[in-house]
Amino acid sequence: MEGKFQNKVALVTGGAMGIGQATAFAFAREKAKVVIADIMAKDGEDTVRKIREAGGNAYFVKTDISQRSEIEEMVRETIGIYDRIDYAFNNVGVGVNLALTADFPEEDWDHLMNINLKGVWLCMKYEIPHMLKQGGGVIVNMSSASGLHGTPRQCAYSASKHGVLGLTKTTALEYAKSGIRVNAVCPGPIRTPGTEGYLKRDPEAEARLNATTPTGRLGLPQEIAETVLWLCSDGASYITGQSIAIDGGRSVV
Repeated sequence: MEGKFQNKVALVTGGAMGIGQATAFAFAREKAKVVIADIMAKDGEDTVRKIREAGGNAYFVKTDISQRSEIEEMVRETIGIYDRIDYAFNNVGVGVNLALTADFPEEDWDHLMNINLKGVWLCMKYEIPHMLKQGGGVIVNMSSASGLHGTPRQCAYSASKHGVLGLTKTTALEYAKSGIRVNAVCPGPIRTPGTEGYLKRDPEAEARLNATTPTGRLGLPQEIAETVLWLCSDGASYITGQSIAIDGGRSVV
């Protein structure tokens, strides 16, 4: 059966697990050819194997998003295999230990910015020229609910995610007439492997999160994936430069 992304190519960074993996599975379900880029080779290869076993088309590229040369190679390899990039989900992001702004370590700041903000910029820097050559494409960048408001004890994370939104808006304006749409997603608490680890360390955390979420629950990776696919689809053809909160209503309280 033909999917809505038949013969299209989707590049997903951080596709080895969590939101990235769910999005890779969703693209493959809709018959896109999927390139999964991640620093975790074993998990990335396992994701590719699952897609292929389900009849999909996928390829893994080991990539450290903090390294410009590896991002450049990621895009080069994608083009070498599939000859185009129709959709790019620049999803990789990290968090660090919580600390007040005045106590936040400089090395943690630099590490987080290199991945969460500079990494997104570098991905677009190398993705966009190919989209221009082929006449268009769609980019979705990973921000966060923390990119929409202040988050105490997460100065670097919040700043990086606010930065992604500014970068997304600017890039969207620059390339709107070239057929390239650029948007961002802003998830709230999502039940990813990282979140599960946090919940295990703090048994009361889930109840607190549920109590402050209008829908009363954590989100699922698949719910972010479906939003990403919609933003890439023709159904969102008049949408660019936007940040979509996917947070169970937390941002409107």
